[in-house]
Amino acid sequence: MGESPHAVTTMPTARQLGCPFDPPAELIEARQHSPISRYTFPGGKPGWLVTGYDLVRSVLADPRFSSRKEFMLHPTIDYGDIEIPPAPPGEFLLMDEPQHSRYRKPLMGKFTVRRMRLLTERVEQITADHLDAMEKTGPPTDLVTAFARPIPAIMICELLGVPYRDRGSFQEQVDSFMNGETSDEDLIAAYTATQNYLAELVAAKRANPTDDVLSELTDSDLTDEELQGIALILLAAGLDTTANMLALGTFALLRNPEQLAALRADPALADRAVEELLRYLSVAKTFMRTALEDVEVGGETVKAGSRVILSYNTANRDPERFADPHVLDLRRQDGGHLAFGHGIHQCLGQQLARVEMRVAFPALVNRFPTLRLAVPPEGVALRPETADIYGVKSLPVTWDA
Repeated sequence: MGESPHAVTTMPTARQLGCPFDPPAELIEARQHSPISRYTFPGGKPGWLVTGYDLVRSVLADPRFSSRKEFMLHPTIDYGDIEIPPAPPGEFLLMDEPQHSRYRKPLMGKFTVRRMRLLTERVEQITADHLDAMEKTGPPTDLVTAFARPIPAIMICELLGVPYRDRGSFQEQVDSFMNGETSDEDLIAAYTATQNYLAELVAAKRANPTDDVLSELTDSDLTDEELQGIALILLAAGLDTTANMLALGTFALLRNPEQLAALRADPALADRAVEELLRYLSVAKTFMRTALEDVEVGGETVKAGSRVILSYNTANRDPERFADPHVLDLRRQDGGHLAFGHGIHQCLGQQLARVEMRVAFPALVNRFPTLRLAVPPEGVALRPETADIYGVKSLPVTWDA
């Protein structure tokens, strides 16, 4: 009789004190036991937790695992026998083929490496404008509201054609989806308000197309409801993930002054620095899949219908894939992180995110050579571990004026 697989009884709700950049100790420990552990979801439904790099990557690439919303379970909350509906039209992140490709294919040509690089000059301009404003009004300042949020917000809103006057409310609503602290009632209200706005926006683009991605998509066979869903996915992904990477990444650099100095001294390091920060921080921490048939994963049989939690942040700290994985090393050579996922659902906007970060990090640290935290490190307010996207709520910084 074989040895019983390692089991994780609860998903952690907090990180270890003093380790804001590291995955929760319970998940690191689980990976040390085995790259795959048993996990019982609230309500008693059996499932699995995958923490090792190779296994996370293999599940992401395996069409026998579904991304469909209606199959999912919440990893920490028991919603009883409530039936989860399928993802609304257009919300392709929570769909399998062929529905997924129906929505993703029309977008692929709009987020290529070449097209995103053409936006570099615009990102540089937006970044410079916000650094000018910081210099004028500070020190101190909250880097989240002054810098990290506005840059990706302006870029994704310009790409989609969201009017400038509406961007502030969008940021607030998307933050409420992702921050892990919003009540169910408020979350539904924010989602409904966003959907209503997007319905009006799609109708406006169809009536009077402008030079943006959403207007271009109106010239396809996609319905208004599908366009709303696509816009919601792009806005949520484009706003929150990069904003948290910029803020948490700056926090990490300030806590690793040798790495910060290296980036400041060598602008050519920016590309590699961004990849390392993506690996090290992995703000999109976990994703879920459901087995459509019995599948062997790491020597264990994942039965059809079993839910699988994929831990990106432990995969990106797997010592079997990355040397000294818990060290932030901007000169790291071993790339191939999973911060943007893998397989058919790999992040569509990853090239835009890269352009934004490659511009923003060097510009920030070079504009303010004495940039530092304005509060003790333990005073930086972090999102809870229950948030879909990890990050800081605010990052008070100061500098020598």
